[in-house]
Amino acid sequence: MRHTILLSLALAAFWLANSEHHTSLMLWLGIISIASVVYVAHQMDVIDHEAQPLCLTLKIPAYHAWLTKEIFLANLLVVKHIWLGNKSISPVFATITASQKTEMGKVIYANSITLTPGTVTVNIEGDQFLVHALLKESIKDLEAGEMDKRVTQVESQC
Repeated sequence: MRHTILLSLALAAFWLANSEHHTSLMLWLGIISIASVVYVAHQMDVIDHEAQPLCLTLKIPAYHAWLTKEIFLANLLVVKHIWLGNKSISPVFATITASQKTEMGKVIYANSITLTPGTVTVNIEGDQFLVHALLKESIKDLEAGEMDKRVTQVESQC
C-alpha cells in the first residue's frame, strides 16, 4: 500500500509541475487520470519494492558520481588504445562473479559494466557474468571488485 501511495504522490507532483492550468476542472481531470493510472498499475501488479526502488534514493547519487568518474577514465583509456592502434588492444572474454543478491542489484552491476567503455556484459547466469573487454586490464579491474563492492553497498539499502 505504501508504494501505491508514493506512486500517486509522485504522479501528482509530476502532473502539477507540468500543468500550466490549475482550474478546478483541470485539477479534477488530473486526479481522475492519476487514479486511473494507479488503478491499472495496481491491477497489473507492477507496484512493488522492485518496480519502485525508493530505497536507492540515498545511495544512488554517490554511486552515480563514482560511476561517471569511472566512465570518464575508461573513455580516456579506450581513446589512448585507439591512438596506439590494433596491436595495443587485447580483447578477452571472462566470467566475473557478482555478489549481489537481488535482481535489481545484478541489473545495476551488469549495466554499470556495459556503460563503462571497453567492456560489455554479454550474458548473466545466476551470479556469473560473461564480460567482453577490449583490454585484459579492464577485466583485472573488474576482478579486483571495486564496482561489485559499490553496487552491493547500493543494493544493501533495499
